[in-house]
Amino acid sequence: MSNSPQSDTVSIALTGAGGAGVVTAGQMLLEAAATAGLYGLMARSSGPQIRGGESAAFVRMGPRTVTNLADAFDIHIAFDWLNVERFAAEIPLDPHSVVICDPSAGAVPEVIENSGARIVPVPLKDLTKEIPGGRVNMVGLGALANLIGLPEGTMASTLKKILRRKGEEALKASNAGVQAGRQAVAEMGVVRALTLPDKPPQTERWSITGNEAAGMGAVRGGVRFVAAYPITPATEVLEWLAPNLEKIGGLLVQAEDELASINMAIGGSFGGVPSLTATSGPGLALMMESIGLALTSETPVVVVDVMRGGPSTGIPTKSEQSDLNIALYGLHGDAPHIVTAANSVADCLFTTQWTVHLAEAMQTVGLVLSDQSLGQTRTIVDRPADEPFQAQRLVAEAPLENYRRYAVTDSGVSPMAIPGTPGGEYVADGLEHSPIGRPSSQTEDHMAQLDKRLRKILLHEYGDHWAEITGADAPETVIVTFGSSTGPVREAAEEATAWGLKVKVVSLRLLMPAQTTKFEEAIAGADRLLVVEQTHSRQFYRYLRAYYDLPRDVRVLNRPGPLPIRPGEVLSMLKEWS
Repeated sequence: MSNSPQSDTVSIALTGAGGAGVVTAGQMLLEAAATAGLYGLMARSSGPQIRGGESAAFVRMGPRTVTNLADAFDIHIAFDWLNVERFAAEIPLDPHSVVICDPSAGAVPEVIENSGARIVPVPLKDLTKEIPGGRVNMVGLGALANLIGLPEGTMASTLKKILRRKGEEALKASNAGVQAGRQAVAEMGVVRALTLPDKPPQTERWSITGNEAAGMGAVRGGVRFVAAYPITPATEVLEWLAPNLEKIGGLLVQAEDELASINMAIGGSFGGVPSLTATSGPGLALMMESIGLALTSETPVVVVDVMRGGPSTGIPTKSEQSDLNIALYGLHGDAPHIVTAANSVADCLFTTQWTVHLAEAMQTVGLVLSDQSLGQTRTIVDRPADEPFQAQRLVAEAPLENYRRYAVTDSGVSPMAIPGTPGGEYVADGLEHSPIGRPSSQTEDHMAQLDKRLRKILLHEYGDHWAEITGADAPETVIVTFGSSTGPVREAAEEATAWGLKVKVVSLRLLMPAQTTKFEEAIAGADRLLVVEQTHSRQFYRYLRAYYDLPRDVRVLNRPGPLPIRPGEVLSMLKEWS
């Protein structure tokens, strides 16, 4: 086996019609991997339909942290061939791959045959019919467990844990299905062995999605009021927050639309409660005018944007990083604000928590960029560290005399009176204003307030959290990326290092304000710079060109969704270039 970072992991694709239990089987497989002491992730994909139709689950497991999909799948199990062509590009196969399929589903699609993968027919549905209460996904799960060497005891304990609430009959049928699947492929043996740990994990591990992590980050940061309208793929942020906010005395309101959502969140914050909303691209576009109101009135608020394919309704169920431009530049007028980007599923927790802290400390708007790939992917990770970042707002204390809400201060931050504070009355609206809050069209007031709003985000000390930097200290090539592109980039850099290349990875977490000096220090000495992003128009590259001095030799690897960037693509470019 090679020393490639992919050599110790196993990658599996599961596809089928809605109701076949594809995602459920994928989740059980991931849970079983965790029970066995492994790390892993499960990404999911579906077509454009709201309900039903075809779906897919992509699982990758191994003895180390897994943050992205591999270059190709070791095993593809197809419960049927319903519209599998829609997923074909998302399921890279090669001659080393094995495809398990039911002969009753008809001929193997040409796109699968052309991959060169080994096709193995297994009568999944016929086996299922022999089991009272049986389900085809459990038979498939058993086949997969056998093919990757997952112990029988591990699979049995996982089923018991997940299905105990469904009763003894459901558990019995599922166990029977798993055993039938194992026996059906027993002669094949183990085709891609998992590297199982010798002893149980020494650290606590979590099973979490990016959307759940963002919700937890909000709560840890101090958010106690959320107003939002459901939108794919951000809805799970709200589903996690609704019950958990209630447990700690907070509140979530489902508004009638995105306009109401952002305005309610601003109102909650104006009342003194750290507030947040979550949305995706179309919702963010609707919120822009109100975000400008929050910025001008210096009312802190956080917006989590789980990006998807655009423009307009675009591709709601697929991932893309193309909301970058609207997040950076979507506000009218000169409107300095905070834009951050989580670079892994687990990092959605830290980045959201940190952004709540930043928005509250600077009394401004914080936009958190996630995407469908991060938000709806479930991973097994080590328990994230407890971070100290909390909402800490500079509040005006009573009694107040001659209160100047927008007083021009050296830091750019002025004390904010909470409604009801004696002497703390002021006007908070979208009009430009004087230091006391009175609407003003005077040049001196406009200039002073523009400078104030800019100064507070430029003078803030962001520390080392502005980016995550890994790799060589004296690199020949620096790869600059952000968000969900970080995982495959880091994996490619690890393999490039094994090839003897000197590569550094700079994954930006703080996009606005730009950290010019720190960035220049991070890329110092590099002859080449590779920019990797999931957009069509090279939005991230153009952002870098606008704010930073780049080396003379720059290349860009960019592609829109729904296909993710793969580690092999990045590695191939590095090899060719060097």
